[in-house]
Amino acid sequence: MQQVPHSRIRELAEIAMGMPDVLKLYFGESNRPTPEFIKQAAIRALSEGYTFYTENAGLPSLREAIARQYAMLHGVALDPSREIVVTASGVQALHVGIRCLLNPGDEALVLTPAWPNGAASVRMANAIPREIPQPLLGEQYGIDFDRLEAAVTPRARMVLYTSPSNPLGWVATPADQAALLSFCRRHGLWLMADEVYERLYFAGQTLGEPAPSILSLASREDAVLAVHSFSKSYCMTGWRVGWLVARADAARKATQLNEFIVSHAPSFAQKAAETALAEGEPELRRFLEELHGNRDYCLKALRAMPGVTVPKPDGAFYLFPRIAGLADSFSFCRRLLEETRVGLAPGVAFGAGGEGSIRLCYAASRDVLEPALERLGTWMGAISVENHLTSR
Repeated sequence: MQQVPHSRIRELAEIAMGMPDVLKLYFGESNRPTPEFIKQAAIRALSEGYTFYTENAGLPSLREAIARQYAMLHGVALDPSREIVVTASGVQALHVGIRCLLNPGDEALVLTPAWPNGAASVRMANAIPREIPQPLLGEQYGIDFDRLEAAVTPRARMVLYTSPSNPLGWVATPADQAALLSFCRRHGLWLMADEVYERLYFAGQTLGEPAPSILSLASREDAVLAVHSFSKSYCMTGWRVGWLVARADAARKATQLNEFIVSHAPSFAQKAAETALAEGEPELRRFLEELHGNRDYCLKALRAMPGVTVPKPDGAFYLFPRIAGLADSFSFCRRLLEETRVGLAPGVAFGAGGEGSIRLCYAASRDVLEPALERLGTWMGAISVENHLTSR
C-alpha cells in the first residue's frame, strides 16, 4: 500500500476546496446536473422497492440493456449472463478487472500519460506498472510499439490503454487496436481497454457515433477486457455505476470478487442507468454539441497564449497543452490556483510523458470556461514577461 501514490489531481483539488470562488477545471466532470429523466427513474425505482440486494454481476435487465447497446453501436454480440459485470463505477470495474489478471510481482504495460487510477490499481494488486509514453507525432499521439516490445519481460501479464484518452483526447484507430491485439496475442498478454469516454467522440461522420471499440475486433475467446461507465456520457459521476466486459472466465471471477469488494452497484442507481441507455440519446447529442463548441473555443484561446502547444483531441473532454520550458507542472498549477483561482490538473499526475503539460477539462459551462481562459491567458502573458526579465 505504501507504493500507491497520492493522486496529484486530488492533492491540488484539496487545496482548491479551501478557497472561495475557484473556477474548477481539474476534475473530469461536467458541471451539468444529471438529466431530470434519469433522476426521476431513480425515484421510481425507490418507490418500486429497488432497495435490496441484486446479483453480484448486476441486475439482469441492466446487463441485457448494455448488451443491446453494444449490438446497436458496434455490431458486437455479447452474452449478458456470462460476459458483462455491472460495477460500482468505472474505477471499480478497472480495479476488479486488474485484480483478476495480476499476481504479486507481475507487470502491466500501461500507455501513458493516462488517468492515474490504472497504474495505482496495478500497484494495489502488488504488481508493477511499466509506463510506456505515447509520442506526439505532429498533431496526433501514437503508440510506440518498439518501446512496448522492449518492455515485455517474463513477468509481463497485460497491456492497459485508454481510448478516448484521459488526458490526451487521443482515440485509438481500428488499425491501432488491431496492432495492440496482435501484440498481446503474440506475447500471451491480456489487453484491457478503458473505453469510458467512448460516446464522447468528435471524429466520426456524425456526432453521436461511438469511438472504435476493441470488442469489434476481438473474438469472445480473446484475452480482452473493456471498462466502461455511466459517469461521463450521462453526467452521472456521483451515481457510481459502471461495467466490465470480459472473456467469460474473467467475468465469472470478477463477479465473485464483487461480492467481497462492494457486493453490487446500488440497485436503484442500476435502474436509473437502464433509463439512461433507453432514453438518453437526445440528451447525449445535445451534450456532444456543447462539448464540441467548448473544445474549439478552448483550443483557439490556448493556441493564442505564449509558449503553448496543444494538439486537437478527437474524443473525451480534455485538452493537454504543453508549456514551453515547464519542468514542474504541479507547482505551476498551484501557483495558478493561488494567484488566479483557476484550477487545472498538473500533467505530472498522469505518469510518464505527462510532465511539462497541464490538463484542462472543457466539460464545464461557458460561464466557467470563458473567465478561466481569460485569467489563464493574462497570467501566462505576465509570467512570460517575468521569465524574460529574469533570464536577462
